[in-house]
Amino acid sequence: MNRSTTASLSRPLPSRADTMVALEDSTALRPAIVLGVASLLVLGLAYAVATTSVVGAIFPDQANGSLLVQDGKVRGSRLVAQPFVADGYFQSRPSAASYDPMAAAGSNMARTNPDLQARVKEATEAVAAREGIAVADVPADLVTQSGGGLDPHISPAAAAVQVARVARARGMTVEQVQAVVDANIEGKTWGVFGQPRVNVLMLNVALDGVKSSRAEPGSTGL
Repeated sequence: MNRSTTASLSRPLPSRADTMVALEDSTALRPAIVLGVASLLVLGLAYAVATTSVVGAIFPDQANGSLLVQDGKVRGSRLVAQPFVADGYFQSRPSAASYDPMAAAGSNMARTNPDLQARVKEATEAVAAREGIAVADVPADLVTQSGGGLDPHISPAAAAVQVARVARARGMTVEQVQAVVDANIEGKTWGVFGQPRVNVLMLNVALDGVKSSRAEPGSTGL
């Protein structure tokens, strides 16, 4: 073995600690901050402004809440149920949120809940007495709440049981009122989804437009 080989073998190898390169934390912090700020501005602000502007331009009515305005006064939204108390108006579904859009919610009660069963039984008897029909003839959607508590629609059957009461209050014939109901029945969405339904607000507004009506326009619970 020669000298150079002996010297290389006897030389101690550098430790791992000596070969590690110290990481600069300050260099990693700046890109993280820049990326976070950029993501906030692009995704949280610019994207929201762009999409809101585009939707507002393409669908201005829907973007503003689908409001129904008459004589400069907002009568309500086509998308949100509201209470009607006068006999000359069709009634909406019950609301667990008291028709408050800021508190939209269902009751979250199971079908076996005694409180739910008692409430539905009481509501069914009240509707039957109000409409002059048998308890068994009360449609379920007139005594049950929707999931969000703000469903603006009722079924054609729920509208049909109210026709006689509305006709009496408005001094109209049953046939006249039923014709307005039939004209306001909405079919399935795109002909496929959901069921035929009636928007209560639009139905009542249409009735207010009938000249023979004696009900006072705007006699709602709002």
